[in-house]
Amino acid sequence: MTIKQFAALCGCSTQTLRYYDKVELLKPVEVDSWTGYRYYEEEQALVFVKIKHLQKAGFTIEEIRPLLEADNSTVCRAFDAKIEQTEERLREIRMIRASYQSEMNEIQRKISEVREKIMQSMNCYDPTAEFGIGREQYDAICGNVEELFDNLAADPPKDIGYVEFGDGEAGEEEEEYLDLLHNPNYEIVYEKHSWEHVKDFFDEFDELEDGAEYALLFQVTEDKERYNTAFGNTILGILLARNPNKRRSLTCSMGETADGANHFWLLKKKA
Repeated sequence: MTIKQFAALCGCSTQTLRYYDKVELLKPVEVDSWTGYRYYEEEQALVFVKIKHLQKAGFTIEEIRPLLEADNSTVCRAFDAKIEQTEERLREIRMIRASYQSEMNEIQRKISEVREKIMQSMNCYDPTAEFGIGREQYDAICGNVEELFDNLAADPPKDIGYVEFGDGEAGEEEEEYLDLLHNPNYEIVYEKHSWEHVKDFFDEFDELEDGAEYALLFQVTEDKERYNTAFGNTILGILLARNPNKRRSLTCSMGETADGANHFWLLKKKA
């Protein structure tokens, strides 16, 4: 029986039979050495039916091979085992679905809490003396933070995060700064020490390179550090506004100074 005749008997395509031959599930009884034509015996249709149903049930090729010579009772036991595995997987998926919704609700609750805390901090902050910006520009920055939280769950930002800055002890902050300042993957591109307000030197470092990744590090006096969240989000917002249409990654860390002076470092990740 030619491959076309055998395909018609089995109700499949010749491509399926060629594939089964390739993976050594159902090989023709003869292949003409001159023409390459494949020939099958009618009884092989029973093997085809076995392969087809095992595949439909989710058996892999490796699982099917040892069952081709097995009797029907062995094949039925294999089906029973596959059913049990599938039912167990369905139970796992149902549990995952239940925990998914629970965790989504919990994350939404945490986002709302963080959002409220950050926006309260920003609404109590006056950036005029520190950054020299007016209310209109600051309201725009606050609006961007609000928009980020609106889209946070569905589309987390890839290039920048407005974050809540930590309230760690001075020693912990100093250790963090030392780690980053001595990180071989970063280089210091600007630093300023013993300054009073950011607005006094902001123009010296506000031009960012397209596609670069930056980290801003501050060690500041207590009166500035108590507003760390609003302070950090404000400077990030100003930098974004001054560098439109640029691909950039910005992070900002802030802690209380150990020597009573204000310090700032701008670091860029090495390519």
